[in-house]
Amino acid sequence: MAKIESAFFDLSYLEALAGGNTFIHRLDPRIKVLTAALFMMCVVSFDKYIISAMLPFGLFVIVIMGLANIPAGYLGKKLLLVSPFAVMVGIFNPFLDQQPLLQLSTFTVTGGWISFFSILLRFSLTVSAVLILIATTGFNAVCLAMVKMGMPKIFAVQLLILYRYIFVLIDEGLSMHRARTLRSFQRRAMGLKTFAHLVGQLLLRTLDRAQRIHLAMLCRGFDGTIRIRQILCIKAADLMALAGCAALFYLMRYFDLPEMLGRFVTGLSS
Repeated sequence: MAKIESAFFDLSYLEALAGGNTFIHRLDPRIKVLTAALFMMCVVSFDKYIISAMLPFGLFVIVIMGLANIPAGYLGKKLLLVSPFAVMVGIFNPFLDQQPLLQLSTFTVTGGWISFFSILLRFSLTVSAVLILIATTGFNAVCLAMVKMGMPKIFAVQLLILYRYIFVLIDEGLSMHRARTLRSFQRRAMGLKTFAHLVGQLLLRTLDRAQRIHLAMLCRGFDGTIRIRQILCIKAADLMALAGCAALFYLMRYFDLPEMLGRFVTGLSS
């Protein structure tokens, strides 16, 4: 339980990282949102059997992490936390796609295994892009940038409330779990009746907390407008960064750089 609690609440560390003062942090949030969107569009557009051509995008992620001073260990833990979702998406590919595509000595690699690892790589790259975006911008600034770019304001407010109060919901669930554990002498088995009762109580607590949060927001004059201290202003450096990233993404997407490098090295050795 301690591992689950620390894994979820450690997400608030992303907001702490967003207070940095690197070149990446100082870019306009709209530029970073557009760059992340272009990055993810390029990654998901590859064929399902492509792996090596996506590796330069992984190198780009590593470089951005270094420039923004984002701990690689923290990002890796977050990827491991959500990786079961990607595994469940492609776990049956090796059984459904038996077409042989690669021969390694006596071992035959089928298309199912390649597409499975391709899914894992796409998932890692896209989730890393989102985490880096939040860690260098802040979720409030990301939502404000999307509103400035045309996203409905009500949708942005819903995202903000979901992001902020999902931790409150987790806290309520953990408190109920601790109370149940202390009263059952740490007995692991939980009957269906007890589980249904806990879920019902969590729902009632959630509704009560939502009403109190709504009243508190009204008392503080909340009118649905997202306000942050950062002033959004696109400068020449922001446009140059966006243009440079777009050109780099185009190069990495339409040219297989690892294959070209391999041919160059092979030509030198021969």
